[in-house]
Amino acid sequence: MEREGRAVGAASGGLVTIGEFARLSRLSAKALRRYAELGLLRPALVDPVNGYRYYDPAQVEGARLVAWLRRIGMPLSRIGRIVALDAGAAAVEIRAYWARVEAETAARRDLAMYLVDQLSAEGRAMSRIPGNTGNTGSRGNAGGAVNAGGTGRTGSSGGAEGTGGRGGRGSSGSGVPGGPGVLGGPVAVPLAIRCAALTDTGSVRTTNQDAAFAGPRLLAVADGFGEGGAEASAAAIEALKPTAWGGGDGALSAADLLNALEDTADSASRAVRDAVAPCADPDGSGTTLTAMLWTGSRLGLVHIGDSRAYLLRGGELFRITHDHSLVQSMIDDGSLSREEAASHPGRALLLKALVGEARSAPAAVACRPDVRLRDVLAGDRYLLCSDGLSAVVDEGELRTAVIAAEAPEEAVRRLVGLAHEAGGPDNVACVVADVVVAAEE
Repeated sequence: MEREGRAVGAASGGLVTIGEFARLSRLSAKALRRYAELGLLRPALVDPVNGYRYYDPAQVEGARLVAWLRRIGMPLSRIGRIVALDAGAAAVEIRAYWARVEAETAARRDLAMYLVDQLSAEGRAMSRIPGNTGNTGSRGNAGGAVNAGGTGRTGSSGGAEGTGGRGGRGSSGSGVPGGPGVLGGPVAVPLAIRCAALTDTGSVRTTNQDAAFAGPRLLAVADGFGEGGAEASAAAIEALKPTAWGGGDGALSAADLLNALEDTADSASRAVRDAVAPCADPDGSGTTLTAMLWTGSRLGLVHIGDSRAYLLRGGELFRITHDHSLVQSMIDDGSLSREEAASHPGRALLLKALVGEARSAPAAVACRPDVRLRDVLAGDRYLLCSDGLSAVVDEGELRTAVIAAEAPEEAVRRLVGLAHEAGGPDNVACVVADVVVAAEE
């Protein structure tokens, strides 16, 4: 019967048996049957008498693509969408998928390094207990209770702009400012923040979908897009305000704080989905979000999209967030230079954002924000901004403006002015905050 089946296949136009096709495609016969059931790779012919499956050798390329996509861990449901696309569109989808994998892997890596540092610190602390032996070194922590933010006034986005005097910005210690910034050890000096927030419609747009907030417990910017962009950005920030997440009193352990940040990020995601649900195309509306939450002794970072956070420390400006964008993924894999990225037609394409319905969308994919902990040192100055600033003003100019400004409110005005000088093609949102010794307040 097998020989008869092969004869039928040969007579039907050069088709091959499932066994031969498995050899050509490097897929098992079991996998081929599974893919046929899912509609990913149907046989060219199924014999109506004996049920033998025959494949066209021209299907080998598609079969190998399925095998390769499975090898990188892509879910079958997404593979089904990709194999139906032309080569160019499939390449874009695969790049977007892998960029998301790398971003999630980076977040897991940071969490792993945090856990290593945290457990190592606990081990050193245990070694100091009488009767224990081991290393006695400790990791310092200059974080302190945030107990001042100045007076508030309503900005153009509805956020409060904290006011206050100048914060010191000298060299503030060792360590890698762009790293995970794990905190450990007792609080040495209580700290406070002086902050200001400002948004602007820009010179071209007629409406403002950006939002910003600055207060003693929360610094945040959000860049909305789509029909419900303004509602999305406002909802994301509202979900992070201290009344929504408890405010923190410095009593949380580092592990509990990470859990609280995860819960807060989930709350922001839900708030955005609810805010854009009435839109005609909910998953086409959403927002980026970059926020810093102060808990009394630690600083938590929540980030998704291409809004950014920078740290000015020791006279150097460090970017402490990673853009979740197609262009950034191309820079990361070496296929695009930073100079080329500035004029790339897909520079606005996001790989991660807070969007409406939790299903795939071509412009943005609903994902959980990255969360991590960072160290806090007196003298630090932080800048959070939407791409309406960072996309048109280079980091050298940002650094000059952030250093030159005496106070945060002067800094945000300077930064918005720079965006206007560059043409103001987009809405602008920015927050500047100084970390100061609480006694200075």
